[in-house]
Amino acid sequence: MSNKVYVVGVGMTKFEKPGRREGWDYPAMTKEAGENALADAAIEYQKVEQAYVGYCYGESCSGHRAVYGLGLTGVPVFNVNSNCSTGSSALFLAAQAIRGGLADCTLALGFEKMQPGSLGTTYNDREQPMQRHLMAMAELRELAFPPAPWMFGAAGLEHNERYGSTPEHNVMIAEKNHRHSVNNPYAQFQEHYSVEDIKAAKMVYEPAQLTRPQCSPTSDGSAAAVLASERFVTEHDLADRAVEIIGQALVTDVPGTFETRSMRTLVGSEMSTEAARRVYDQAGIGPEDVQVIELHDCFAPNELITYEALGLCAEGEAHKLVEAGDTGYGGRWVVNPSGGLISKGHPLGATGLAQCAELTWQLRGAADKRQVAGARVALQHNIGLGGSAVVTAYRPA
Repeated sequence: MSNKVYVVGVGMTKFEKPGRREGWDYPAMTKEAGENALADAAIEYQKVEQAYVGYCYGESCSGHRAVYGLGLTGVPVFNVNSNCSTGSSALFLAAQAIRGGLADCTLALGFEKMQPGSLGTTYNDREQPMQRHLMAMAELRELAFPPAPWMFGAAGLEHNERYGSTPEHNVMIAEKNHRHSVNNPYAQFQEHYSVEDIKAAKMVYEPAQLTRPQCSPTSDGSAAAVLASERFVTEHDLADRAVEIIGQALVTDVPGTFETRSMRTLVGSEMSTEAARRVYDQAGIGPEDVQVIELHDCFAPNELITYEALGLCAEGEAHKLVEAGDTGYGGRWVVNPSGGLISKGHPLGATGLAQCAELTWQLRGAADKRQVAGARVALQHNIGLGGSAVVTAYRPA
């Protein structure tokens, strides 16, 4: 029987455009996020028994340097790199240590210091991790650059052609998320973009009518979570702030990723579907029991696709949720109250932990103007191509 796992402290920095804060290096980011999480948990770093630190762009052992600003305690520090799912992969590992009885208090921390512009590669003398995916995608849809918006834009086009959704639905999703971020002081963008603004913006992938406000930006920033066992929560009187992880799954690519010959599966929909299924089974809940969701909207079409992967609707009906207003305030779920990746920002290693922070605040009733009324169960979804999907469900202790 596995042990219960609780989030007892969360913290993050404001997400920023790369280079906007002069001299803001990752040790300063992670110190701020880590100290915020420890203060939220009302414990000292000396109580942490293991640390899992996620980042995509950095040298070996950058994770060690990231937590050394919190203290030199000799604890094991693990560096985690899993593309855009890095932060939630660190969260999964930190939770697994408690779930398996290996520790009573762990830290998951993520950060990124990014270069402006589209994502690039670091090493060009070896096969790229996404090469097999890209080759499979290029057989289905003409390759375009930059690759990331092409991949997700083309997945959205596939949904359009098969089920009758349109690029207009993606614009509506982006408008919703930008509207939500106006109330998030941690968001990179806090300006509302109207549907007209989004349509008129710079085109990024024309076949899908994917404009810049429908795409997540590169970002600098950090986020962290302190996790604890039931025994630790009791001994340190943390029940008032504890949020339980009631289900969690990390799923990597499955045979169907390449066998289905679908752009949507190649960008992770089948991984997400399987991870969500496992989480619902573990938690004994269904989508109808959830009130608030933070999901991986790296590009607006991926939010549309993910509605179906998470079981919010039947396959081919995601655009009907958009038309009905089912995924905003006043709808059946509030999806991405933080503004999501599109508007809050997307420092790869920090994204999953920022999602955790937002949902923890929501379940505590501490999300200020973003608060989702009656939030009792929350769902988190984070993917990284190449690849893994992490889904986590939470409820107050």
